[in-house]
Amino acid sequence: MDMKNTEPFIAIESGNEMNDKAEKILRQIFRSFQGNFAICVGNSRPIMIGDAPPAFTVVFKRLKALRNLVLSADPLLHAEAYFKGWIDLNDDIYAALEMRKFIPSLKFSNVEKISLLFDALTLSDEEKLSEDRDRSWSWSKPINMIKHSKIMNRQAIGFHYDVSNDFYKLWLDDKMIYSCAYFENPDDSLEQAQNNKLDLICRKLCLKPGERLLDIGCGWGALAMWAAKHYGVKAHGVTLSEKQYSHALQKIRGAGLEKQISIELKDYRDLEGEAVFDKISSVGMFEHVGIRNLPVYFSTVHRLLKPEGLFLNHGITQDEEGGTQTVGYKFISRYVFPDGELDMISNILKGMEQSQFEIHDVESLRPHYALTLRQWVKRLESHHEEALRFVPETVYRVWRMYMAGCALQFENGETGVYQILAAKRQGQLLSVPLTRSFICTPR
Repeated sequence: MDMKNTEPFIAIESGNEMNDKAEKILRQIFRSFQGNFAICVGNSRPIMIGDAPPAFTVVFKRLKALRNLVLSADPLLHAEAYFKGWIDLNDDIYAALEMRKFIPSLKFSNVEKISLLFDALTLSDEEKLSEDRDRSWSWSKPINMIKHSKIMNRQAIGFHYDVSNDFYKLWLDDKMIYSCAYFENPDDSLEQAQNNKLDLICRKLCLKPGERLLDIGCGWGALAMWAAKHYGVKAHGVTLSEKQYSHALQKIRGAGLEKQISIELKDYRDLEGEAVFDKISSVGMFEHVGIRNLPVYFSTVHRLLKPEGLFLNHGITQDEEGGTQTVGYKFISRYVFPDGELDMISNILKGMEQSQFEIHDVESLRPHYALTLRQWVKRLESHHEEALRFVPETVYRVWRMYMAGCALQFENGETGVYQILAAKRQGQLLSVPLTRSFICTPR
């Protein structure tokens, strides 16, 4: 099956009545837009917005997408038009995404609204669409809607992470790490920055040879392998993704680390025992836990951790109270992470303390994630044609817009990411170094 979008452009000639009407609508909508871009309706001449060279080009390939621009201020409807291929966004995707806040802010007089609606409703495609959606991929939520049940969590993880290992390989680093990297300077390669992150986590956890490390949500196994190889620990990882699980096992066997590392396809809540692990890490996983389930998550970690052990939680937060239905949250929940929920860092810290953890160190990695995401987007865009060997065009577009939008959110402070180092509250001093030099100084 050819997974590329094959729908033709609308055949609209420059200067005809339909094109004139479309130009009138577009100029009225974007008259106050602070930026410079070009708009094409089908193969018509470009309509220039602004008084400088365009930073990006929007191509309306379906007049229905243009009508929706007038009829609805819902940014998700317009994002979906891009996923379907009704709209193309060329050149600078970041500049194009500035429209996500502009469109909902539009205000027109009653006379303008009537005029716009009349013009919009008279626009119509000459040809009938055979199918509105790409049947090869669906952005519907998992079937089991008992929120954050074990079944739903497994379905949701599969929805996102089991897209295609080959697809992820195109734009992740060589170790396939799908979480925020750590840049010593903005020009670091992605590979170097991810190695920096792995070692930073190991240093924060004060890993020592022979210790048992649990990595919750171990992904493709990079942290477990780094900790085993460079710090001599015995690592155990758990994941709900079947494709991550099989890839991690293959990598571990290839590195000859089977005696030091074990991986399970298991929900973290099903891990048995008490005081089993010296150190526990969780990187980019707790966003899937669910705000109501955070006490269960933290109490499970507390149960599994040895009395003098350390726990590092690395995860994304937002700048508003937990569960707030922002546009960004709705976008990610609908198209990317069906079970994702974010909360403020202050609430996360409070929840950890209520679960009898003592906080030892908190570090914001917000600028690091912005840099990481921009590198991912650049790599994905450079492998566009190759990506279509493994996923439909729809998936490519979702991931491109998702990661570019997240980069902007990290840059403007709507979203954050923190590493929190904690230990069980004991009423006595813990054997952690007195200064942060053990964190700041690489091996």
